Amino acid sequence: QVQLVESGGGLVQVGGSLRLSCAASGSALSSYSMGWFRQAPGKEREVVAAFSRRGARTYSGDFVKGRFIISRANGANTVYLDMHSLKPADPAVYSCAASLYVSTLTTPGDFVSWGQGTQVTVSS
Repeated sequence: QVQLVESGGGLVQVGGSLRLSCAASGSALSSYSMGWFRQAPGKEREVVAAFSRRGARTYSGDFVKGRFIISRANGANTVYLDMHSLKPADPAVYSCAASLYVSTLTTPGDFVSWGQGTQVTVSS
């Protein structure tokens, strides 16, 4: 089973950018459907962006509006989330997730492997 470790979170000003990384070990990420999810205090976990194993399906949350980009570097066995134009509504713990098979790209329960998460804070 793949192990995932996120990094890159931190404090950024409104309108700023961050790159989150999700490094994998134990298996090649190219075999997995991948997703970034986020959870703010008192709120349910929601999908930020995700893609299926071969990239045939992709999904981005309505709130993304082109600001965030998910990508995969197979050589580095890493998935990234590039976040731009960060807003006061974006702070949360961001987690990456992987699964060999998913029914949907939007349901956290469809993903089997999870990282520990990285905190993103946005200051105004």
